[in-house]
Amino acid sequence: MSSFRIAVIPGDGIGPEVTNAACEVLEQVGKKYSHQFEFNELLAGGSAIDATGDALPATTLAACKNSDSVLLGAVGGPKWDDLPGNRRPERALLDLRGGLNLYANLRPAILFDALSVASPLKADIVDKGIDIMIVRELTGGLYFGERGRRQGGTLEDGTPMGVEAYDTEAYSEVEIERIVRVGFDMAMGRDKKLTCVDKANILESSRLWREVATKISTEYPEVALDFMYVDNASMQLVRRPNDFDVIVTSNMFGDIISDEAGMITGSIGMLPSASLGKPGTPGMYEPVHGSAPDIAGMDMANPLAAILSAAMMLRWSLSLTDEAAAIEKAVTDVIADGWRTKDIAYGQEDKVIGTKEMTAKVIASIV
Repeated sequence: MSSFRIAVIPGDGIGPEVTNAACEVLEQVGKKYSHQFEFNELLAGGSAIDATGDALPATTLAACKNSDSVLLGAVGGPKWDDLPGNRRPERALLDLRGGLNLYANLRPAILFDALSVASPLKADIVDKGIDIMIVRELTGGLYFGERGRRQGGTLEDGTPMGVEAYDTEAYSEVEIERIVRVGFDMAMGRDKKLTCVDKANILESSRLWREVATKISTEYPEVALDFMYVDNASMQLVRRPNDFDVIVTSNMFGDIISDEAGMITGSIGMLPSASLGKPGTPGMYEPVHGSAPDIAGMDMANPLAAILSAAMMLRWSLSLTDEAAAIEKAVTDVIADGWRTKDIAYGQEDKVIGTKEMTAKVIASIV
């Protein structure tokens, strides 16, 4: 029997409920496929601030580094909104990504057939299907660059400009190359089309992205590489999402594009994500949705994004592809049978169930 050490960070709001659901599903997978998952529950986010004064205790990061993978729920909430930026719960995410060197974020945007009515797009677009993988650089760019505030200059008429704030985007060839390779590798396992989203008509960093991507493309002759400005990509995701296969892009652009791609599928409550580093190092898996403190503890949270994140963990960190496929099929079957949590009801209000019952139905479908 194979054994895996999973660091579990429930976090805040509905985080504990959805991570508990994911762990229960993993336990069922373990029973069926003869695996043992050892769960180590850790503090991060607002709950960690309340308990220790630190959004990411050093003990949590050390335990994550000593695990095979990390499963995270959600962090943050209005309770901590008045804290300085460097002390807020969300800081835990940045420090986890940096501390584990998780430079590649995978965000699949898939439209489930049974939820096609939830998409805001026209039927003739939705009927063609949506299956996009967004590969976002995660530890560089604007979010990790030099930032601060300083006294500004003056206008032409001598009027003082007051305090100005600045953020800096910088990317090295190495940072770009490693994330672009992830994009090419993803495309090789899919429809062999890679779109690099940038703003090369304005940004020097984007021009370097194009140079590096073009150079690496010679190693992947089977993959069709194209480039698209981020503003055009944002428009085309709505007009013709079916034309995209894999998108690779920078940290900030990926943050925005992935949320847009997620919403055209109909529900953020169905979207998983993976954050990966070098092969052999622990990845981190989390649902895209937030902590939703307004429904915490009410058995209303949709656990499917967390459950699908666990499936991504099995595939990308633990190399258990059959087990991952079993979870994904179970989720698809439960949705096809009409079962819904409140956020994805869309005309199926008579079959709305809670977090625990939805989890139980997924578990029952893993046979």
